[in-house]
Amino acid sequence: MKLVTLLAVICCVNAAISITVGYKAETKKMVCYYGSWAVYRNGNGKFDVENLDPSLCTHLIFGFAGLESNNTIKVLDPYNELYDNYGKGAYLRFTGLKKVNPALKTILAIGGWNEGSTKYSKMVSDAASRAVFIESVVELLVKFNFDGLDFDWEYPANRGGSPDDKVNFITCLSEMKEAFAPHGFMLTAAVSAGKSTMDTGYDVPAMSRIFDQIHIMAYDFHGTFETFTGHNAPLFGNPNIESGDQLHLNVDFAVKNWIANGASPSKLILGMPLYGHGFTLSNSNKNGLYEPAYQAIPAGPYTGEAGTWGYNEVCERFAADPGWTIVRDSYYQAPYAYKGDLWIGYDDKESLMAKAEYAMSMNLGGSMVWSIDTDDFHGICDGTTFPMIKAIKEAMDGSIIVPTTPTMGPTTIHPTTVSTEETTTSGYSTTPGPVTTPNPICKSAGLFPDDKDCSVFYQCSSNGEGGWVINSYNCPPETAFNPSISMCDWAFNVPGCEP
Repeated sequence: MKLVTLLAVICCVNAAISITVGYKAETKKMVCYYGSWAVYRNGNGKFDVENLDPSLCTHLIFGFAGLESNNTIKVLDPYNELYDNYGKGAYLRFTGLKKVNPALKTILAIGGWNEGSTKYSKMVSDAASRAVFIESVVELLVKFNFDGLDFDWEYPANRGGSPDDKVNFITCLSEMKEAFAPHGFMLTAAVSAGKSTMDTGYDVPAMSRIFDQIHIMAYDFHGTFETFTGHNAPLFGNPNIESGDQLHLNVDFAVKNWIANGASPSKLILGMPLYGHGFTLSNSNKNGLYEPAYQAIPAGPYTGEAGTWGYNEVCERFAADPGWTIVRDSYYQAPYAYKGDLWIGYDDKESLMAKAEYAMSMNLGGSMVWSIDTDDFHGICDGTTFPMIKAIKEAMDGSIIVPTTPTMGPTTIHPTTVSTEETTTSGYSTTPGPVTTPNPICKSAGLFPDDKDCSVFYQCSSNGEGGWVINSYNCPPETAFNPSISMCDWAFNVPGCEP
């Protein structure tokens, strides 16, 4: 985005006021993904099909199925998902929730991050393979009474995929849509919020025409793949601490980019995370955004993944371990918290309601969460079950509020001292200094790779005197700066930087 355009957008947004603009004529969708492996979690984190509330969500999505080497759909956990061989039959128990709520749609998701991309790329490239795949999908959906398939390929033309995926994916979807029609099956997808992934892998107008719903995964904008603190899911970019492509890493840009590329707003479902990403600070006194962080926050007791805490883990930790300082960035409209050298950026009821209000103001089709099993489903913290999803529904069911981006800085919520100072950041490591132009590194403002070291990159900004202020950064081990997405990526994804 050109600087003039960006400034115009910021000015327009800042000039807006939060106002009630009307009431919705139709019921918006509340889509809830369920990570079926939650059944194996410990203690209060264990979540089985019977923990689902059939009246809470309009669409429940079971994650995940996979893809066999012979191109048929694969049941990934037969013991949990089938009744065969004394299994637990989670598929039929899941779709059986429609007996309680006949209006509920139960959908099976295929793919996910761990499934990778290459086998899907190979499958869609061949007509015979696509036919085998589609036939197996229809057979499985019919057998277990699902209402459709959620195609969560992460991602076409990326992570080892082929540039031809962009076309072949649409061919596969068109054939699948035709095969689904006699059964009335829905075809939905979880899609990336990233600009580069959309540019390389998605034919957006065709996807909007074919899919019944498109679920934007508007989270993981920052995480422990970086070496500095960053929020999981900012609502708006913060021009006081971000520049260039950093201003693409937020919900607002992602939604508007999907619409600008040809997606029908009514088919877009805004994804929201019921989890946060956390870090261990390099210096506990530097605890804001974009501060150095040398490793992930330790794993929580339920999800068991370093760097990620479910909302239930966040709220229970705060209750059991007082003294956390919570700061709400007024641009991000979401909190982060720190105590000692521990730091986590997450979403709470207030931030999710703001996102739901934003979705309604953009006339989107509804909201989505990943995932229902990390809400406070026992009501331990909030006194009611599923408080986060209920807050989203409350915001969608009320009058439409147009969110705004304020010009103030972050607010400290706890302890009670309130700060409105602007956030300052130190980047990864080095102190910037002016460099006289012309300069071999900086051709313009933005991020640029080092021409000798794949792990090094530079941030260039004008010093106002015809020269440049340069920050030098180092990517984490086994990663390299990828100029196509302006961030650190696995080295094997960056041409010329492969291990």
